[in-house]
Parts: sequence; structure tokens; C-alpha cells
Amino acid sequence: MMEGRLVFTYGTLKRGFSNHGLLQDMVRTGDAAFVGAARTAGRLPLVCGPYRVPFLLNLPGAGERVSGELYAVSPRALARMDELEGTRKGHYERLPISVVVVDGDGGQEAAEVDAEAYYAHGSYAGELWRRNEETGYKVYSEKEAKGYVKRADRPQDITFLDQIRIFLASPQT
Repeated sequence: MMEGRLVFTYGTLKRGFSNHGLLQDMVRTGDAAFVGAARTAGRLPLVCGPYRVPFLLNLPGAGERVSGELYAVSPRALARMDELEGTRKGHYERLPISVVVVDGDGGQEAAEVDAEAYYAHGSYAGELWRRNEETGYKVYSEKEAKGYVKRADRPQDITFLDQIRIFLASPQT
């Protein structure tokens, strides 16, 4: 495993999803390495927001133990991930998380490690949890991603934060 920070991915950065190409590029350049499947050590809400974008919420004890993937990343890779996740724009915030590495063969939990994850920004996380009727997912799979709209296909005349605000204010269907 390469030296670097550990990052837990739970949504579109995972293998098979739309933003995984970024991680593939970073693996090719030696800036990232796949560590393994992982699960949050504690329960956290994983919900979908506008355009079926996944959000992990920093509300410990609520939700489920979330499954995802763990990567070791270089500082350069972390900067690229921060840019993708909009940390400077208030979309997500990168915060500590405890995860358990899962044995790929039998799904047995191995070691618990400290990592970081991209959480929904605290300015709207509580509202997003309420908007999802305080119900979350254990995993962001193809089922949950159905209807996901890639960034390039979303309206470009308003910010993502405005899109989140519109989603939060809209009636549930």
C-alpha cells in the first residue's frame, strides 16, 4: 500500500460509478491505491439529494453502517478529490471517519482504521436527513443511483448549492 491519507468512498467515486475515472487516473499516476472494501464502524446516514447525488451525513448513530471502498491517496490526489467534491464551495466537507476493512472473500471484518470521508456540508445536512424522512441506505448501489444526473448534464446557470436548496424546498414525491 502506498503512503498517504486514507479516504473512504461511498458513492460516485466507487468502482462502476460515474466519478470513478478520477480515482483510476490517480491510481495510474501512483497518487492513489485501492486498499479494500470497507464499512463505517458506526451508523451514519447515507441519503440521496438532487439528481440522486449521494451524501453521507455527519449524524453519528443515525442511519446504517455504510459500505464503500477505501483508498490511500497522495496530497495531490486529495486536492483533486477536494476539487471534485466542492469542499471550497460548501458542497461537501472532508472529515474524519472510522471504518472497518472488510475481507473480500467472506465479508469478515478485519481491522478498524481511521480515514477521512466527504460528508454533506453541515449547513444543510440536517435538512437533507429530514427531507429523506430520516431513512438512509447501507450502500449506494445501481438501484440507489438510478436517475443519477452527471454534473455536465445538470443546469449550469445555478450553483450546486442552489440546486440543493431547491431540492430541500421542493415537495417530496
